[in-house]
Amino acid sequence: MTIYDNRTLTRRNCLTAMAAVGAAVAMPGMAYAGSHSERLDMPPLLDATKTGRFSLRAQAGKTNFINRSDSNTIGFNQSYLGPVVRVAQGETEATVENTLKMPVSSHWHGLVIPGEVDGGPHQPVEAGGTWRVTLPITQPSATAWYHSHIHGQTATQVYAGLAGVLQISDGHDDARGLPSTYGEDDLMLVVQDRNFDRRGRLSYSPNMHGVLGNTILVNGQVGRVAVVPAGIVRLRVLNGSNARIYRLAMASGREMHQIATDAGLLPEPLALHGITLAPGERVEILVDFANAETDSLVSSMISNTPMMGGMMEQGGGGSFELQRFEIDPRLSPRITRLAGNTGETLPNLNPEGAVQRHFTLDMGMGGGMGGMSGMGGMSGMEKPAENALSINGMPFDMSMINLVAKIGQPEVWSVSASMMMHPFHIHGTRFQVLRENGNPPAPHNRGWKDTALIDGQADLLMQFEQPATERAPYMYHCHILEHEDAGMMGQFSVG
Repeated sequence: MTIYDNRTLTRRNCLTAMAAVGAAVAMPGMAYAGSHSERLDMPPLLDATKTGRFSLRAQAGKTNFINRSDSNTIGFNQSYLGPVVRVAQGETEATVENTLKMPVSSHWHGLVIPGEVDGGPHQPVEAGGTWRVTLPITQPSATAWYHSHIHGQTATQVYAGLAGVLQISDGHDDARGLPSTYGEDDLMLVVQDRNFDRRGRLSYSPNMHGVLGNTILVNGQVGRVAVVPAGIVRLRVLNGSNARIYRLAMASGREMHQIATDAGLLPEPLALHGITLAPGERVEILVDFANAETDSLVSSMISNTPMMGGMMEQGGGGSFELQRFEIDPRLSPRITRLAGNTGETLPNLNPEGAVQRHFTLDMGMGGGMGGMSGMGGMSGMEKPAENALSINGMPFDMSMINLVAKIGQPEVWSVSASMMMHPFHIHGTRFQVLRENGNPPAPHNRGWKDTALIDGQADLLMQFEQPATERAPYMYHCHILEHEDAGMMGQFSVG
């Protein structure tokens, strides 16, 4: 299947393709079609911190990714992906215009805002329509993102380009000693894996794993080099892939210092040599490129397959390049010393009296690989087959509210997955990871989160601050987008 001909792709298309579980998992391409002499472009910066307003337009276009044939793509304000939208705390007016021939939405992934402006499946922007909302932003600085969230079409629309980055800024990064010059020492890296056919056109072939591509894109580009100063550089990394999990490291073994999780800054930099990043997650890291000429951000191969009824090992052997960096000695480094305390704190919610909830992310395999075969006959909003993907045995139903939460009431969600790892995202809140498989969370997960990779079982502590009605509820779901579309999602109201 070649993406994207601007026609509505039905749920039947997606789920029929997912039944082909015998297909081999594609490996990331190691020989890029582009030249490392070509400089990586940053997404356009749309700064709304002073104006308090911004506009996005969903549009069709053509993109030549690997110097062969053009691909039909879709994006926000351009042919593929969208701008980096920078906003400040306070009210921001957002306008989303849809020039496509199908409904889209713009879910503000990571924003703690009311359900009626969340941009989920209940707020579609119909073909030719416009959605205008006011976003009441009260949370601290963070790297969030936005993407279409039409149920049954989220995977195909995001794969074709309907996604972008949203940065919340309080304007104090210079005082913190953090790199903040966009495109110079503060780089945005949207990492995606994609497949291309023999003519070089973007193609989409999902299976039980989701979609695993054979070529890495960064900011929608293949094989470009990021030019950086010989000093400390801030890398904001978004895993915008549909299904692939990355294990980030520097090829040289150079130390990285994590300064932020999904939903905010850490109190101080955390030294790491590797960090796992699942679909939907973001991380901010500092890398000191002093005394270097080149280096690369790489990932080891992670196996995440629903086979043999058990969890697969996370190391699959070998590594591949995500982004190459070249140091330009003509660039004067602005930051040469590692930042100290940021003024932020680790989450420390009080779990006393918390509501306890339990969630299982179910693949309905029936002990084997044949459980997906009953899914091929579904289309639109029909009820999924008994063996479809689900949460607590219940596939997603747009008309059903799965739970009701109260504003200000602490809740502990115990989430488990038995067949493969699943990134779990909760709309309308940020949470604290209490435990992972009964142990303290991994160091890189100790900050505020809105998406967590469930590798066995995790306990998440949260407290909802904004309302969500039954007509405009929040979602919780697996962020492997094909799993979400196939039914591994629920919805809830907050009052």
